Formats: sequence, structure tokens, C-alpha cells
Amino acid sequence: MDGSTFVCVARHGETDWNTAGILQGWLDVPINEQGRRQAHELAAAFCDSGFSCVYSSPLSRSLETAEIIAGSLCLAPPARHDGLKERNFGAVQGIPKAELAETNPVLLQQILRRNPACSFEQGESMDDFADRVLDAILDIAELHPGKRVLVITHGWVMDVITRHVTGLPRNAILNMKRKNGESLWLEASPQSIRSLRVLPQDRQDRGLSGTVRDDR
Repeated sequence: MDGSTFVCVARHGETDWNTAGILQGWLDVPINEQGRRQAHELAAAFCDSGFSCVYSSPLSRSLETAEIIAGSLCLAPPARHDGLKERNFGAVQGIPKAELAETNPVLLQQILRRNPACSFEQGESMDDFADRVLDAILDIAELHPGKRVLVITHGWVMDVITRHVTGLPRNAILNMKRKNGESLWLEASPQSIRSLRVLPQDRQDRGLSGTVRDDR
């Protein structure tokens, strides 16, 4: 695919709310010390990946992860893209899962399954969320043809991308959890996005395996 952009999408480092089981969504929660270690580990893993730039969700847990990596790789500060934000979970943002188990156990079960068809009061719909995520990747590809770009984002965002590149419907429930610091490679153009298992030339598909945490 001539002029394709090779995009590595990675999940941000760990936050205290990840470990506590609190829905974050659009609430701005910083990464913790473990999250900063994960960011440095990602930077080391990506040292030979040849990125030309870094993009990030504007939320601080993503942005700080991206800043650590960009600094370690001697790249410009990350560009922020609103399309890379986590899904807006509306009224349940900031509520611990333990509390949600008492007030809305049915919704909690859907969240634990990461069901994209969940309806969130005052939040984003499945289609609005998926549209903006995929549009963000296409936008980045259009801006950086032929380049390698690192994108730091969130768990539910990565689920949207995973469904798209594997040909699953938007409402499919994935039997997997993205870890803090986990990554996947994409080949993208302004018209399409597909998974990339082998990079050209160096044939490397780098990533970081870490502790499974809540995907929000």
C-alpha cells in the first residue's frame, strides 16, 4: 500500500483508578509510579522503531505516558488529538465498581464484559465513539504518509480498533483485555485501516506485556 502510514497504538500507563476499579472515561486521572515505569519500558522497547512523531489523547494519563516516551526517543512533544480520548461513560464516570454493583449491577456486568453496546446516561453512543476513534486514525494517516507514528490512547479505544481490523461488528464483545502499555501495529491510509503483523524492512512488531488492569 503506497504511502501507507505505519501506526503503533499503545495503551497508557497505569493509574490509581485502574487498580481501584473506578471508571475514568473523560475524567482526568494521572498515571501512577507504576504507570511511569511502564512508559519508560515502552520507550526502551520502541527505541529502534523509527517513529517520526507521537500522538496522544489529551487526557493526562495518556499524555504523560506519551511525553515520557517522546522525551526518551528525542522526538517532539506529543500532538494531542481529541479523537483519541477514552469513551465518555457519562454519569458513571468516577464511580467505583463496588458502588456500581449495588446501584446498577446490570450495567456493571456489561461494563465488566466491555460491551460496546452499553448505553451510558449522558455519555457517548457506540457509533459516535467508534466513528471518532477511526476518524482520528485516518486523520493521522493522512497527515503522515509513509511515516511511522506512535499513538498513545485508552483501552476502549483500542477495542474499537481491534474490532475494525479483525472484521468484527461494532457491537462484538472481545474475549480479551488490553494491558497498560500493550500495543498493536496498524497500516493506515486516508481510506483504510488494517492490522500489521510484520513491519517492512526491520520486520519487528514490538510491544510490552504487563499486568492486566481495568481497561478504562
